[in-house]
Amino acid sequence: MAPLSFMAAGINILTKSFGLFSSASLARCSCAITAAKPFSTAAGGPPKRPLTGYMRFVKEQQPQVTRQYPDAKAVEVIRKVAERWRGLTLIQKQPFEQAALVDRNQYKVTMQRFQAQLTPEQSAVLVEEKRQKRAKRKNIKKKRELTSLGKPKRPRIAFNIFMSEHFEEARGDTMPAKMKSLLEDWKNLYMTQKQVYVQLAEDDKVRYKTEMKTWEDHMVEIGRQDLIRRKEKTARKTTKAGKKKPVSKVKKLKTVAKKPLAAAKKTTTTTTTKTTGRNTRKA
Repeated sequence: MAPLSFMAAGINILTKSFGLFSSASLARCSCAITAAKPFSTAAGGPPKRPLTGYMRFVKEQQPQVTRQYPDAKAVEVIRKVAERWRGLTLIQKQPFEQAALVDRNQYKVTMQRFQAQLTPEQSAVLVEEKRQKRAKRKNIKKKRELTSLGKPKRPRIAFNIFMSEHFEEARGDTMPAKMKSLLEDWKNLYMTQKQVYVQLAEDDKVRYKTEMKTWEDHMVEIGRQDLIRRKEKTARKTTKAGKKKPVSKVKKLKTVAKKPLAAAKKTTTTTTTKTTGRNTRKA
C-alpha cells in the first residue's frame, strides 16, 4: 500500500492539476489520514469570535436572497447581499453594528476568563496556533494575488501527467484506491513507455521557464519586483550592473608605488640583521 504521505501529496496534485473533485469529496478522502487536533479546536477551547455587523446582516439576508433567486450560485447570492448592505443608510445599519458591539464586549470578558485558567504550556500552544493561522492566511492571500496577476502554473512531473490522463479509467471506487492502482501501473511501465511522459514533463518545464521569464519582466514593468524569484533578482542586478568599474589611474599608481616601498623596507631589514650578526661574531 502506498504511504499516507504520498497519498496526501497525490490528492493535492490532483486538485491543482485538473480540479476533478469538489472540496466536499476531498474532505471525505482526506479524513482517512488522521492528525492530532489542535488545542484551540478541542473541547474547552477558546471562545469563538463574534460576528461583525455586516456578517450578522449576511446571516439574516442570505436565506431570503436564496429563496428569491433559487438558481443563483453561492457567490452571486453573497454579491447580492453585499449590494443590499451598501444600499443601507447608517441608521439602518445601526442595529446590526450595535448587536456586534455588545457581542464583542462579551467576547473580551469571556476571553479574559479563558486565558486566566490556562497553563503556560497551553498559552504557548495557542500562540503557536495563531501564528500558523496567520501564516496560512498570508499564503492564501499571496496565492490569490499571484493567480490574479496571471502567474504561470508550475510544470508537472511525468507521473503527474500519466495520472491525469489515466485517472478516469483507473481501478478503484475511492481516490486512495485509484491512486494506488495508478502508482502500480506506473511502476509496471517499461522505460520506453515512461519516456513519453518524461518528454512531456521536459516540454512543460520549457513552457514554464519561458512563461515565467515573460511574466517576471511584466512584473518589473509594473513595479512588482517583490514577486520575482531571488535567483532572477540576482541575475537582473548583475546584468544591470555590468562589468566591474575600472580601477582609476590614481589607485593604480598608489598600488605600484607601495610595492617598491615594501620591497625597500624588506631589503633594509635584511641588511640590518646581517650587519648586526657580523658585529656580534667580531665581539
